[in-house]
Amino acid sequence: MDIIIHITIGVLSLFAGGALGYSLKIKVLREKGQNIISEAEIKAEAIKADKILKAKEKFLQLKTEHEKFIADKNNKIQQADNKLKQRENTFNQRKEELQKKIKEVEIKKKEIDIIKENITGQLELIEKKNAELDKSHKKQVEQLERIAALSAEEAKLQLMESMKDEAKTNAMSYISDIVEEAKLTANKEAKRVVLQAIQRIATEAAIENAVTVFHIESDEVKGRIIGREGRNIRAIEAATGIEIIVDDTPEAIVLSGFDPVRREIARLSIHQLVTDGRIHPARIEEVVNKTKKQLEEEIIETGKRTAIDLGIHGLHPELIRLIGKMKYRSSYGQNLLQHSREVANLCAVMAAELGLNVKLAKRAGLLHDIGKVPDDQPELPHAILGMKLAERYKEKPDVCNAIGAHHDEVEMTAMISPIVQVCDAISGSRPGARREIAESYMKRLKDLEELALSYEGVLKTYAIQAGRELRVIVGSETVSDKDAEALSYDIAKKIQTDMTYPGQVKITVIRETRAISYAK
Repeated sequence: MDIIIHITIGVLSLFAGGALGYSLKIKVLREKGQNIISEAEIKAEAIKADKILKAKEKFLQLKTEHEKFIADKNNKIQQADNKLKQRENTFNQRKEELQKKIKEVEIKKKEIDIIKENITGQLELIEKKNAELDKSHKKQVEQLERIAALSAEEAKLQLMESMKDEAKTNAMSYISDIVEEAKLTANKEAKRVVLQAIQRIATEAAIENAVTVFHIESDEVKGRIIGREGRNIRAIEAATGIEIIVDDTPEAIVLSGFDPVRREIARLSIHQLVTDGRIHPARIEEVVNKTKKQLEEEIIETGKRTAIDLGIHGLHPELIRLIGKMKYRSSYGQNLLQHSREVANLCAVMAAELGLNVKLAKRAGLLHDIGKVPDDQPELPHAILGMKLAERYKEKPDVCNAIGAHHDEVEMTAMISPIVQVCDAISGSRPGARREIAESYMKRLKDLEELALSYEGVLKTYAIQAGRELRVIVGSETVSDKDAEALSYDIAKKIQTDMTYPGQVKITVIRETRAISYAK
């Protein structure tokens, strides 16, 4: 029983404690709910106040923008009003000026009418006076005709004849003065425009310019160059295009050909083959191809070095290559590259003395003979060919004209053209610069003198300046001054048609009268 009572009391105590705890928990929850509600109400009030504040700020912002917009509109309206007033004032001013001009025009119109009336009256007076003058002129002419017994037409003809005679006399005197002045300045002008036409390869000098002698150490090396049954020589000739002459001359073989570049390739190839010791057809072809490339590089390097030495820049690569090839060309024994360098330096000096473009003159002097070294060798004068090459590679027109005109194939239009022509003549005619075979040289001079002696009235002839000038002395009794001019022309034509010569030949006919007496 006691256990049941204790259990019952425990259960009741547990229920009583739970009920008390639940009531306490409910009370705590109610207090928390009241706090949450209070906090929510406080936050709501704060949010409400913030929204009201933002609404007021937005309202103030919109109000400010609206006031600014209204102010801008008012300013624009005020400006438009000011412009309108300004235009109105301008219009009123122009209207007043126009009215003043209209009044001035009306006044001037009245003045013009008055002047017109005066002019009309004066014209009537002039016409009357002209009529009176015509009458008096006719009377005077009639009186003069009666006095002179000549008509007016006859008097005019006599006056015209006398004026013609006077004009002829004055003209003859003027012509005589011009001729005398031309004679005084002829030598100076002739020296300035002397032509020195240089052929690419002279036939008289072909043998000298087409042969290269290659020295060897012994006949054993010569035999190795010849090869078995001459196969090595045939291989070299086929690869280089040069004829190889092997004779009894000790320690030498001769390379013969008209192309100096090919001769140089053959010489260098043989030198390399002899130095290496291996000489057979396959090796020959390999060495020749290698030598061709090396020589081409050397040609380009020579052209570049020449341009740098002379201070010439901006040349086309092909022009540089042609300048390098000049090293292996000659004209009458004169090396073409050295000749061109000399002409370039002479042109620079003369251009500086004359106040012309020094760089342009030097450039034209260096390039003036590039027509002598093209690969294709067309049938054109080298001056024309050089001009076409310069035009192709975008050289300046003055340089092109100087190249084409230095032998008078084209008309000179540039200031530097006569300079290049003269410097070319100076370089070519300098003693020792060029050579010819002695026999052909002497024969040409003798033929020149004999050709002039074949004409009637010629007493003596002298070929001077290495055949560049022919002086002809004629008898004054048989040849007149006019005949001397005709004789000079005929001899020049005869030389052009019958003879072959480098450059030009100047023909000078000398006629003089001598009166001799003796005092005893």
